[in-house]
Amino acid sequence: MSASIVQIFWIVLPVFGVVGLGYLASWSKYLPDTVGEALGDFVFMVAIPVLLFRTLATAEFPDTSPWPLWISYFGGVLVGWIAADLMVRKMFRRDARAGVIGGVSVGFSNAVLLGLPLTLSAFGEEGAVPNLLIVAVQLPVIMVVSTVLIEWAERRDGENAAPMSIGLMARSIALNFIKNPLVLGILAGTLWRLAEWPYDGPLEVLGNQIASAAIPCALFALGMSLTRYGIRGNVLPAIWISLLKLFVIPAIAWVLATQVFTLPPLWVTVVTLIAACPTGVNAWLLANRFRTGHAIAANTITLTSALSVVTLSLWLLFLGY
Repeated sequence: MSASIVQIFWIVLPVFGVVGLGYLASWSKYLPDTVGEALGDFVFMVAIPVLLFRTLATAEFPDTSPWPLWISYFGGVLVGWIAADLMVRKMFRRDARAGVIGGVSVGFSNAVLLGLPLTLSAFGEEGAVPNLLIVAVQLPVIMVVSTVLIEWAERRDGENAAPMSIGLMARSIALNFIKNPLVLGILAGTLWRLAEWPYDGPLEVLGNQIASAAIPCALFALGMSLTRYGIRGNVLPAIWISLLKLFVIPAIAWVLATQVFTLPPLWVTVVTLIAACPTGVNAWLLANRFRTGHAIAANTITLTSALSVVTLSLWLLFLGY
């Protein structure tokens, strides 16, 4: 059944409307930046982990292997990452580290702060299941790949002459996993589900209260954070990367999901939408950590976040929901 423009409007408007309110509150100085930072910490460290825990502990998972979903998603990410890396290095003559930032900018979708509210708004808890399966592996996969590639790029650029230590990298990655609240929420929910413990009584009331705050707070915090990035420096690389992010990667994910694996229609829709989500803030955090590619990451986050109001609507129209 084809979707109407009105239906898509009522799916997208509430999501991006809250993002817009957050942006206006920060841009107009109605709320100070410290409010956005504190709200972002609450979302990342408390609300979203509780939401992930509740979803994993209570959702009905279909008897479908997640591997086709993962391959469909990361197949698009792989093609986009390679294209962005080559584009930054060959077309725009940047160093290898900037190429990695270009890859992360095209490969890391904002599947939590924007993707999760969008799929919940459009499809309810059933749509959150494939979204959650992607979230569970996106963070560790992108973290491992980007860390290894940055270490290699630093040596290629002559910024670090020390030999690569697999042990030190593994230790750093493991520590980041252990300290990441999203990973902890996913692990706790998985263990709770495997143990078949009940999710009811005071635990259910408390969890539902916090989880219900996760979506609006996440969207508002996302909007406030966008004023931090803006447009800076050479914008042309970000334009090309944004086109890859918003059109090429979701197109590849859709082809793999429909033509190679024949996933259920809802899963096809969710994997395509998550692939089409704007770039997550992790690209900026990585650029800031390694002191390179700041403009690439910031411009891509801003452009994809602004354009995704239209592009996600177009993908919803194409997908027939």
